[in-house]
Amino acid sequence: MAASLKPHHLGRYKDLGALLLAHGRGAWKANRGVDFDEDAAREDAERLACALEEMGPTFVKLGQLLSTRVDLLPPAYTDALARLQDDVEPFSFADVERIVTDELGVRISKAFGYLDHEPLAAASLGQVHRGELRDGRPVAVKVQRPGVRQQVVADMEVIEELASFVDEHTRAGRRYGFAGMAEQFRRSLMAELDYRREASNLRTLADDLAGYDRIVVPRPIDDFTTSVVLTMEYVAGRNVGSLGPLAQLEIDGDALAEQLFRAYLDQVLVHGFFHADPHPGNVLLTDDGRLALVDVGMVATVSSSMQDGLVRLLLALSDGRADETADALSSLGEATPDFDMELFRSRIVELVELNRAATVGDLSAGRLVGELMQISGECGLRPPAELTMLGKALLNLDEVARVLAPDFDPNAVLRDHSGDILRRRMLASASPAKVAAAAMDAVEFAEKLPSRVNKVMDALAEGELTLNIEGIDEAELMRGIQKLANRVTTGVVVAALIMGGALVSRIDTGTQVFGYPVLSMVMFAIAAVAGAWLVATTLRHDLPQHRRRRV
Repeated sequence: MAASLKPHHLGRYKDLGALLLAHGRGAWKANRGVDFDEDAAREDAERLACALEEMGPTFVKLGQLLSTRVDLLPPAYTDALARLQDDVEPFSFADVERIVTDELGVRISKAFGYLDHEPLAAASLGQVHRGELRDGRPVAVKVQRPGVRQQVVADMEVIEELASFVDEHTRAGRRYGFAGMAEQFRRSLMAELDYRREASNLRTLADDLAGYDRIVVPRPIDDFTTSVVLTMEYVAGRNVGSLGPLAQLEIDGDALAEQLFRAYLDQVLVHGFFHADPHPGNVLLTDDGRLALVDVGMVATVSSSMQDGLVRLLLALSDGRADETADALSSLGEATPDFDMELFRSRIVELVELNRAATVGDLSAGRLVGELMQISGECGLRPPAELTMLGKALLNLDEVARVLAPDFDPNAVLRDHSGDILRRRMLASASPAKVAAAAMDAVEFAEKLPSRVNKVMDALAEGELTLNIEGIDEAELMRGIQKLANRVTTGVVVAALIMGGALVSRIDTGTQVFGYPVLSMVMFAIAAVAGAWLVATTLRHDLPQHRRRRV
């Protein structure tokens, strides 16, 4: 991508570059304590949030994503951006009727028993209407806002060009890699605009969390779902963010928060697929006292190797093992040329010690992961995208848990649930398919081993065996090989003498000693002396060295 903005982009977004660069410069200084004025930083952050809201849905989503990047922005900015809302005026029901009819190929009256004209919720990307199928099943119908896809594509083109420009011309860009972040953001946003993917996400999430009796995920109605219309089961309830003090007294908040956190641990560390945007507005308290996860357009996947690293990181962090936390995090991230490992380790030790001394009310899993990312960025370690998404999810979960159970301790749940997590991962690694694959590899190895050994022995006998080894003492290696060859030769000679003596002993000769031919006894004597010498040299030279190495 070009490092300079195209003229038509400059005309349409003439204030965008100046806006982001000015606020980015102020945030960069505030995050490092340079000319820091807390009140001024807070005012700047609020102005940035308002400006992004005015620029439309893409930039609202961008601000929400930046609110999770505590490695880039100070708390004043992350707090202001986290409050960004994409609630907008709903579009007309005439547009809803036109879109649904065009997408489903039938009139609304043929597909639905009824569809409310007033939306349950309206956002920048779409809005949701309550309805009922003709067989009486209650449903929620999500309809994409007209023209929003084209607007997002145009906005993302500019954002990606700006990110590339910053990467090539600023130190911060070279350290953090904004172009990669923009690419990840584009993929996430375009996936969110495809409601067929969201329908698939709903099915996967519902299957993964089927074992939790207090968690519910609405399932899609496939026959009435397209890329811009999503029909799903209707779940009666209200979002957690709207609960008042009296409503909180009527629910079992501790049990709900614990199941929600356990469900997310399973999503990330067992299934490798998790809902990446569980803010209080996307978590409903149902009429029967359960929690419903809705709006699952934004999801993230975690590879098996990344899961292993995250398990080690979170377990070490929850147990207060600072060195293991630093090792796990450094193995997950990408080190830049100016990565300072010593500073990184000391900062991690300090953070873990502070977390160990904190009370339950002070603990925040999302904030803790965010601080790990901040330390990584400041020390020259680029955190992985999966950790960024996990930090965003945990920050949102912190908000939900704070409403449901203010004294909830996520670290205690992590420690208690860690055994089950490890057991599930071990069972997954021992699945029939993986066992069969390992067995096939073993069979192939066993079949090819004789031929490979024959090739090595032939090369050795013909003097054509070549060892390509780097980083060792070649002279010492040759002495070792010579010693090995001498002992092998001595062993072969001893064996030959014993076999020869045994054969000669069966020949009837005139001169005998102890009833055996003299030649046979001579062979046995030489073999005994040579064997004793071989044992003695082995005990004198090899055994003490082995013991010294063990000490």
